[in-house]
Amino acid sequence: MGADRTILLVEDNPDDEQLTVRSLRRAGIANGIDVAHNGAEALDWLHGTGSHAGRDASVLPAVVLLDLKLPKVDGLEVLRRVRADERFRGLPVVVLTSSTEERDVVESYRLGANSYVRKPVVFAEFAEAVRQLGLYWLVINEPMPR
Repeated sequence: MGADRTILLVEDNPDDEQLTVRSLRRAGIANGIDVAHNGAEALDWLHGTGSHAGRDASVLPAVVLLDLKLPKVDGLEVLRRVRADERFRGLPVVVLTSSTEERDVVESYRLGANSYVRKPVVFAEFAEAVRQLGLYWLVINEPMPR
């Protein structure tokens, strides 16, 4: 499977981070995976600033997997800032969260999320959901030309 672009995983829970990465690898997804552990770090990664100064900000990830409940800058604010920046308008952002709040679903889509996926509690279901996400966004989906 194509490994030409990185996945940006924005996840503060180490267990969910490890499970997501492992599930993508087991699905045969060979793309690089960069992890931001809070919303501020995710924005720095995208802009090539702060702890990610020097990263070529013109190189966008294939997809952003974004948790909502994040320290420093929450996921909804990250999504708001991403969609407000013309450079990131076509960037696929998948909200991957444990939130069951209807207002989070509504607000995520209102702010421009491409998809909203609840993290299943059961390990095998979580792994399968991540596998399907990876296959869809990295193999099946035709990205917007850059």
